[in-house]
Amino acid sequence: MSTTNDIILRPRFKFEKPEKHQVLLQLFKDAKTNQSDFIIVVVDGHVFIKYPKHKQHFWSPQLHLEINEITNDTSEVKGLFGPNPTVWTFFMFVHFFLAGTFIALGIWAYSNWVIKTSVFPQLSGMAIIIVAWIGLYIAGTFGKISSKEDMLALKDFMNKTLNQNYF
Repeated sequence: MSTTNDIILRPRFKFEKPEKHQVLLQLFKDAKTNQSDFIIVVVDGHVFIKYPKHKQHFWSPQLHLEINEITNDTSEVKGLFGPNPTVWTFFMFVHFFLAGTFIALGIWAYSNWVIKTSVFPQLSGMAIIIVAWIGLYIAGTFGKISSKEDMLALKDFMNKTLNQNYF
């Protein structure tokens, strides 16, 4: 599963399958009862595949598939690998908090610069935030690398369920 851009933290894919989308959804509904390695949730045209609680770790990925009808006999499958939604929400909250703090410190530093007082504390805080952003990026990359085997297992399960290799 190579990507042309190594910065992608949530890999996506898309392919077409010459079957009705209801047939594809039914394949996953049937797989839900025929195996115990993954938890499968099918809601409308969405399929969520994740590991059971006892197999999960902090970086455990899940696979979200969206199966749409293109024509009566053709379907499009869009997939997204991502971390547990709780982990993703936490990372986004931290990023937005750091961005807001960075902007506030920048405004405060500019105000102090205009009135000709020291801007060292504000610039130091902004530098610390940049280091924190780099740390978050490294942590996200580490999480992606450490969960690569889990992502491949999810991909293999999807391919097996759909009776075909896609990528």
